[in-house]
Amino acid sequence: MKRMIDKGLRFARGGRRRPLRGRLLPIAVGWAIVLAAPAGGAVRIKDITSVEGVRENQLIGYGIVGGLQGTGDDQGTRFTIQSLTSFMRQHSIQIDPRAVDVENVAAVVVTATLPPFARQGSKIDVVVSSIGDAEDLHGGTLFATPLRPVGASPSAPGSIYAIAQGPISTGGFAAGGTRASVVKNHPATAVISNGAIVEREAPTSFATKPEVLLLLRNPDFTTASRIEGIINNTFGQDAAKARDAATVAVRMPTGGANARVSFLSRVESLEISPDAPARVVYNERTGTIVMGANVRISTAIITHGNLIVKQEARKETLVREAILPSGAQTVTEAQVTAARTGVKEEPGKLQVVEEGVTVGEVADALNTLGVTARDIIAILQALKEVGALQAELVAM
Repeated sequence: MKRMIDKGLRFARGGRRRPLRGRLLPIAVGWAIVLAAPAGGAVRIKDITSVEGVRENQLIGYGIVGGLQGTGDDQGTRFTIQSLTSFMRQHSIQIDPRAVDVENVAAVVVTATLPPFARQGSKIDVVVSSIGDAEDLHGGTLFATPLRPVGASPSAPGSIYAIAQGPISTGGFAAGGTRASVVKNHPATAVISNGAIVEREAPTSFATKPEVLLLLRNPDFTTASRIEGIINNTFGQDAAKARDAATVAVRMPTGGANARVSFLSRVESLEISPDAPARVVYNERTGTIVMGANVRISTAIITHGNLIVKQEARKETLVREAILPSGAQTVTEAQVTAARTGVKEEPGKLQVVEEGVTVGEVADALNTLGVTARDIIAILQALKEVGALQAELVAM
């Protein structure tokens, strides 16, 4: 039995046992498999964490685009008519809504992202999207549109964080006649670079809080503990404290904003080796399999075989003889198609995998079996079912 196991371990190494720990093997058998880099690589703290409160804010607003060449909303779009009528009244122009023609006007939703620490007067990009019947916003101009945080009441004081306005750039077009049309890209959506001016700064407590929280993008107790350790070793005990798998509290120094920025910059530059759970992620639709570096397999025997069904069609000549009542003999020929079905079963391949092999050895073993992505997924599911796959199996 031991010789059998040793032979199974040599099936992918040309008959000689060589350690593969730390190596990533190329895979090229008609499906995609990715081996994640080992968790032991050092990365900066800033690449795996974010500072609580230092984040972007989503803004949204409702506006009107004018100056279109007959590609605006239809007359049946009532909210566009109401919006245009209200806009005219704000400029002391009284107009009957029934007399309004909106073919050169479109109702739009304007969205923007307010970056952290954006100051008054800063400019940000906005995205303009048609919400009516307008087919093309090309050549239009967005009228002044207030932007607010999601859920903010328009009547609430100080709810306006930015004002968007300016000419629109769609990057596409729509043209056509009665029988044909041509559309390039998405002309009903447009972007205005630097199209909004920040009117109000997003509140932040970065400059006043005695401590900041580092939020791990991939929560893990081991990684949080390592961040705590490297910060305390660098800046002294009690400089940091891991509160849970996703949060590390860092005590900020006194001395003003400049000292806080300098200190946090040094913290973000520290390097640690993040840890991650053993996990295998697969996507059966695309044939992609990603294995983490910590994936291990207990001793198991894997067998794989294919059943091939082949059907062939060929034409045959059918000869029919008949004797008429007069005694004459006739012969007729007809072409018919006959089908032949054959079944071929390939012999199964038996492979033995030793306990504790690395992800590189697992990939090498699966390559030797010569299986497809779907077969790989089935094998991984079976290994997980029998308890031989020491990793979490996740389907996308």
